[in-house]
Amino acid sequence: MQPNLKQAEKRKGFTIVELLTVMSIIVILIGLMVPALNRVRRFARDVQQKAQLKAMDAAVELFRNEFDGYPPSGALDPMGQAYCGSMKLCEALMGQDLLGFHTNSVFRRDGLDAAGKLPLYPPNIDAMTPALRESNLKARKGPFLPAENVPTSRLQDIYGSNIGPYLGTSFVICDVYARDMRSGQKTGMPILYFKADTANSYHDPNFVQAMNRTDSHGNIFNYWDNQDLVLLGKPWQPSGGSAGTAAAHKMADPARFYRDTQSTQITTTMRPFRVDTFILISAGWDNEYGTADDICNFEWRYRE
Repeated sequence: MQPNLKQAEKRKGFTIVELLTVMSIIVILIGLMVPALNRVRRFARDVQQKAQLKAMDAAVELFRNEFDGYPPSGALDPMGQAYCGSMKLCEALMGQDLLGFHTNSVFRRDGLDAAGKLPLYPPNIDAMTPALRESNLKARKGPFLPAENVPTSRLQDIYGSNIGPYLGTSFVICDVYARDMRSGQKTGMPILYFKADTANSYHDPNFVQAMNRTDSHGNIFNYWDNQDLVLLGKPWQPSGGSAGTAAAHKMADPARFYRDTQSTQITTTMRPFRVDTFILISAGWDNEYGTADDICNFEWRYRE
């Protein structure tokens, strides 16, 4: 009996071979689980993004009911300054300061009234006299989207100093796919907004050469409404990296916008989705506009 007891005492621990075997099995299981977990995470984000776009759809309709029309989406403001569809959407639904849309706004990027005198969105509303402050807030509608319900960022927090023709302090509504940007902030990409011009009847990528920021050349949607924003490129590229092709979105090619937004039901002519209303586009999981994982406020089919 004594030898057997000694042998049992010696067998209390695991051998090196046993430990390595168990560790190998654990590594294999983790390797199998990580892709599955990433797919689940991505699916959950996609569901969250679709829900956000539905909420934005409803908010834009509330704006239309209140002001008898959809917000404009043109690339420029009435003074000819760069103020694109994404920024105008944020102002319409939340105001330039996220406190609500001012009823006297004409969508000037400087936040002034039509005469260019009265600041509708003062930079420090608490510094105003109580009477002016109360008057300003009473003239607001909304926010049609509460700030705590949707991610918003200033342009400079997304793109850093690379803001092109825009004001870095302009707010945009972002998608849910947040990542670390070279600005040092963690944000999603701006939701692109295009209003349909119901006076037009085309959806032809062959017209893009003749189109400009103020003339869609008969197309229902004008890709220029957000093109300058798209041309800012991918803000997560290293600051010392190339600003050329590697940093560009696929939607920098305007033909991509028209292919991706073309209706799959109508085959006799080229027609876009949402022909009477508006289009919303999220850059999707990869944060790049114009790729197969983009999320839109319609069921679309990616065309290569």
